[in-house]
Amino acid sequence: MSDVVANSPVRPADPNSGGHPLALSRARRWRERAIRSALLACGLVSILTTAGIVVVLVWESIGFFREVSPWEFLTGSQWTPLFKPQNFGVLPLVAGSFLVAVGASLIALPVGLASAIYLAEYAPRRARKILKPVLEVLAGIPTVVYGYFALTFITPFIRQVFPNTGVFNAASASIVVGIMIIPMVASLSEDALRAVPRSLREASFGLGATKFETVTRVVVPAALSGVIASFILAVSRAIGETMAVTLAAGATPKLTVNPLESIQTMTAYIVQVSLGDTPFGTIEYKTIFAVGLLLFMITLAMNIASRFVLRRFREVYE
Repeated sequence: MSDVVANSPVRPADPNSGGHPLALSRARRWRERAIRSALLACGLVSILTTAGIVVVLVWESIGFFREVSPWEFLTGSQWTPLFKPQNFGVLPLVAGSFLVAVGASLIALPVGLASAIYLAEYAPRRARKILKPVLEVLAGIPTVVYGYFALTFITPFIRQVFPNTGVFNAASASIVVGIMIIPMVASLSEDALRAVPRSLREASFGLGATKFETVTRVVVPAALSGVIASFILAVSRAIGETMAVTLAAGATPKLTVNPLESIQTMTAYIVQVSLGDTPFGTIEYKTIFAVGLLLFMITLAMNIASRFVLRRFREVYE
C-alpha cells in the first residue's frame, strides 16, 4: 500500500485555482500596488494643494506690486488701503502680529515648559493620564470661543487694573493666544524630555545630584533642540492666529508697542477685507494676497528655523 502511494503521480495544482501560491502572490502584489498608489495620491494631493496656494498668492501679489512699490509696502508706517489717501505700509500689521506673538510667548513658553517638565519628570502615571487629555482639550477648543472669552472675561479684568485700556487691546489678545498655544509647547516639549535616555538621569543621581538639578542641568539641556523647536512652532502658530485676535485686538492698524491699545494683525486684516465689501480685482482686494504672502514667508522662515535647530543641536544617543 505504501509503494502504491509513493509511486502514484502527483497532479500539479491548477494555476487558476484561488489557493495556488502563484495566484496568491499576484493578488498580494496587486494589493501592495493599490496601497502604494493610494498613499502616493494622498502625498501628491498635499503637495499640489501647497503649490496651488503658493501660486495663487504669488500671482495675485504680482498684480499688487505692479501698482505699489515693494519698498513702500515693507517699510511704510501707514496702512490705510481702504481710505483716502491710500497708504500701503505694512509695518503696523507686522508690528501688531509680533506684539501679540511676543506677549503670548511670555505666557505660553514658561508655562508650557513647566507643564512638560512636570508631566515628564514629576507627575505620577495616574496624574499624567488625567492632565494630558486636559491639555489636548484646550487645543481643541475653537478659536472663536477664545475670542469671546477674551472679550467677556479677560478684557474686563484688565480694565479693572488699567482703567485706560480700550475694549479692544493687544494684551487681551496676547493672553488668550498664549493660553491657546500652551498645549503645543507642553506636548512637544514633553516628548523631547521623555526621549532623553534614563541612563543620563541615573548617572546624574549617581553623582549626587538632586531631582531638580538633574532635570534643569541634564534632562532639559539634553532635550534643548526639541524644546526650542516647540517654542518656534508655537510662536509661528501665534503669529498665524486669526479669529481670537480679530475679536480681541480690534481693527486699528497702529505702529505701537503699548499692549493696552487697539491694534490690527495681518490675519485680522485679511478677515476684514475678505468679508465681501471690497470689489473683486481692485487694489484694495489685492492687498490681502500681498499680506498673505508676507505672512506665509514669515511662518515658512520660522518653520525652516525650527528644522535647522533640530538638525543642528539634536542629541543622538546610542
